[in-house]
Amino acid sequence: MQTSFGTGQANRDSDLAFTDPLTGLGNHRRFFDKIDRLISDRADDPAPFTVVILDLDGFKPINDLFGHRAGDDILIQVAMRLRASMDGYSTVCRIGADEFAVLYPMVFSEEAASERSRMLIEILSAPYDVGERTARLSASVGCSLFYSGDETTEILVNKAETALYHAKRSGRGRVVVYTREMEEAAKRVTRIEQALRRAVSAGEVEPHFQPIVDLGTRRTIGFETLARWTDRDLGAVPPTVFIPIAEERGIIGPLSQLVLRKAAEAARSWPKDLFLSFNLSPSQLVDQNTGLHILAILDRTGFDPRRLEIEITETGLMNDPASAEKIVEDLRRVGIRVSLDDFGTGQSSLGRLREFNFDKLKIDRTFVSSILDDRPSEHIIRAILAMCEGLGMDVVAEGIEQEAQADRLIQFGCAGGQGFLFGRPADADATLGYLRDSFRGALRAKAI
Repeated sequence: MQTSFGTGQANRDSDLAFTDPLTGLGNHRRFFDKIDRLISDRADDPAPFTVVILDLDGFKPINDLFGHRAGDDILIQVAMRLRASMDGYSTVCRIGADEFAVLYPMVFSEEAASERSRMLIEILSAPYDVGERTARLSASVGCSLFYSGDETTEILVNKAETALYHAKRSGRGRVVVYTREMEEAAKRVTRIEQALRRAVSAGEVEPHFQPIVDLGTRRTIGFETLARWTDRDLGAVPPTVFIPIAEERGIIGPLSQLVLRKAAEAARSWPKDLFLSFNLSPSQLVDQNTGLHILAILDRTGFDPRRLEIEITETGLMNDPASAEKIVEDLRRVGIRVSLDDFGTGQSSLGRLREFNFDKLKIDRTFVSSILDDRPSEHIIRAILAMCEGLGMDVVAEGIEQEAQADRLIQFGCAGGQGFLFGRPADADATLGYLRDSFRGALRAKAI
């Protein structure tokens, strides 16, 4: 009897170790074990099967809005819907906070995998009960198929995660099945990541500076800092490529600190009435050490905090508004000004402008580029300018490339401008030369 009891207890402990306590589904250990067993069963005849990783879109904002208890209720409802949709061969598990996984032993093709995944998205898109209210979610799905006995459980799951990453980047409610092209893209990202880590450690990423001008007088009033990187093997890597990789792979903090330090050192020799503008990434706005790092760099370089402007995006605000607000408060306390960048392209509400009390707003280039031939863009810019005047905020229009665009913005009452019309981003030495030429030009104008 004692042996029997001990065996029963061991089985129960084993079941608990493989079970998600919230939903009652299997956990990641159960999922990996199921795939291991299936690969073993098909060792002699490796017939295809499908691994699906599913991530809920928009779960975190709902969790923040309704509370964690409501969030748990939604996860339980998600689990019930997924379990009910399984056939007798398939398995669903919860493998992360809002991430679920499905093993389809009898799904043999990419077409069938996509079809099943779209069905899961449809099932999960119906409203959820949250007390007396309802909430809606969608999901992104990544799939991988087992084709040969050389593939391990870890490889299959990693491929599905890579496909999921591509699905989430392409929008909500998408299904992506892993392909060879993704594998090559993933390898290139890894090569860039490794090279970027070396470059940051060696101090090889450089700041470039783009002028920000007073539109009425065309006088330069400051510069925006932009990161530039040329690798000895990869060549010039565009910031649109390496900045997202730095974000995703956890390099953005050291990268940002390096570029800010170099920018502050360069800007010390500028005329004291010029400001330096610097962008913070969304992930830096959830790191409470961000403010301390910035202040330490300013102290070490001797750069006046009152000459620094920090630019943050609407998307950055939405990730964790409370954390972003704390960081903004810490920076403003020492005289650093804070700008809202790319206004009109993110997801924040107008209420954020009141809550955060920004010093400046930057109108996104998408509106400026079409100001001459698109009435809606014209009306949006007029409305932004009127709103900022009422809120006492400065405004800079980005992406100005034509004199006619600058004239139209002046006509609408926009004071600040930035774009190729006034200067392209240049390194520290070229920027110093630009400032010397501007100073000589101003002296000649006074003499006349």
